[in-house]
Amino acid sequence: MKRRNVLQLLPVLAGSMFLPVLINTTNPAKPVFVLVHGAWHGGWCWKKVKALLNKRGYDVYTPTLTGLGERSHLLKADINLDTHIQDVVNVIEYEDLNNVVLVGHSYAGMVVTGVADRIPSRISHLLYLDAFMPDNGKALKDYTPPPPPGLPQNTSPEAWKVAPRETAKAWGIREENDIVWAQKRLGPQSGATFGQPLVMSAPLSEKITKGFVLLTNDSPWFLEAAQRARSRSYHYFEMLKGGHDAMISEPEEVGNILIEFSGK
Repeated sequence: MKRRNVLQLLPVLAGSMFLPVLINTTNPAKPVFVLVHGAWHGGWCWKKVKALLNKRGYDVYTPTLTGLGERSHLLKADINLDTHIQDVVNVIEYEDLNNVVLVGHSYAGMVVTGVADRIPSRISHLLYLDAFMPDNGKALKDYTPPPPPGLPQNTSPEAWKVAPRETAKAWGIREENDIVWAQKRLGPQSGATFGQPLVMSAPLSEKITKGFVLLTNDSPWFLEAAQRARSRSYHYFEMLKGGHDAMISEPEEVGNILIEFSGK
């Protein structure tokens, strides 16, 4: 190429070099969703919601907690709540995520509360999806009724494994294909995850926007959590038609709530 042609191209090249910078400064990045599954599930349960959010242009991470789902081969007795909190902290830190909309379903309310305590500067929104909402020093077992007196105790070597409390159908999944798909993926979880208290360094940051979604009205512990959330002026949603596993049975509605909440 002749020297004169090169000189003529320089203004064009210079402009193209700065174009990405201009785009990034005039269009702030969308929030990033980190969706954390509940007990006995895995990242697989968010498959439909993730696809819908991706289609809408959002980045979505669905980590599977140690010992569950595709990580079930790692299941052992000493996996506890701290293990699961660190699972999610590591995903956010190693992926260098910021402006995170952190969503915890059911048991994962325990997990995401711990994550928000440990890395508050990376979390913009915290949403409890039909989830436990623990106070400092509380374990999940503190929010559920104790076993009836005289109930036979499991003393087998595998007693630390806690089997799923319900079936996929009992959690509100309606389509037969979805029931079969979910049921074969549910698996046992270490009992230590339910028994270890959450230890927080401070109250949750006031800079984090908080919300609660009630999906069921037949579980006293979620109704109680919803009541506390409302008393604390959290953003509140109700969607009672999809059951506890509404991310599978009503993914579009769940996705719409997540997007609406992310804009608060």
